[in-house]
Amino acid sequence: MIARHFRLATACMLLLGIVACATVQTTAPGAVGVERKQRMLVSEEDVEKGAQAAYAQEVQKARADGKLNTNPELTGRVRRVAQRIIPGTAAFRPDAPQWQWEINTLQTDELNAYAMPGGKIMVYSGLVEKLNLTDAELAAVIGHEISHALREHTRERVSRAYAQQLALAGVAVVTGAGAGALDLANQVASVTFQLPHSREQEAEADVMGLELMARAGYNPHAAVSVWQKMMSAQQGGASPEFLSTHPSSSNRIAELQDRMPKVIPLYEAAPKAGAS
Repeated sequence: MIARHFRLATACMLLLGIVACATVQTTAPGAVGVERKQRMLVSEEDVEKGAQAAYAQEVQKARADGKLNTNPELTGRVRRVAQRIIPGTAAFRPDAPQWQWEINTLQTDELNAYAMPGGKIMVYSGLVEKLNLTDAELAAVIGHEISHALREHTRERVSRAYAQQLALAGVAVVTGAGAGALDLANQVASVTFQLPHSREQEAEADVMGLELMARAGYNPHAAVSVWQKMMSAQQGGASPEFLSTHPSSSNRIAELQDRMPKVIPLYEAAPKAGAS
């Protein structure tokens, strides 16, 4: 952790006068109290443009393979849950409800889901069907992924990868680079599909997702049950992709349970979303 922050700080110093480097607070703390500041070497706008391109490529590929939104019932269900959660994102970012949200499903046996910057969501059918997720459990997954987007974790990870490139190649790697030197669409795709989130980022997404689902009227206790289902699937030999990039442990469930008193009042005050 210390070494990573040192690389980012060093990169900021190297890039002074060449590109912007900022320490930012991407979200309000919310009821769960997420207050960590983040170092960024790339702009929010550039990363969102990269995400739009990367997501469009994924949607195009899924459509060409005949795997995009093939189950209208599942797609409609995923969209209803996500649309119920989205207004509550204002508790963390006032601009988020106005993002250009896109919500789709991919027909595959894989147990996975993701949300790219700017609100580009994909839920894999295997995650919902194989784990037999309730709407509240689905809300826990979607809330978790939306939280990654709210906290700009992709931008942070791209910044870390950028810092590593600078450490290896020196400041010459970006001198006069322009848009071509850092293909952000490929960078966004790389960190989304190949590199795991840090434990720090995962912890933030867990607790923020807990708050988002509670604000949407979904029983937050379902966040615990969905992780238990994923852990059981892993123990049964299914090796969920969702867990391979989302480290899970008893500590993770314990943290959710510890935060529960902070979000239960939000759930009790919210219009209920149906079965939990």
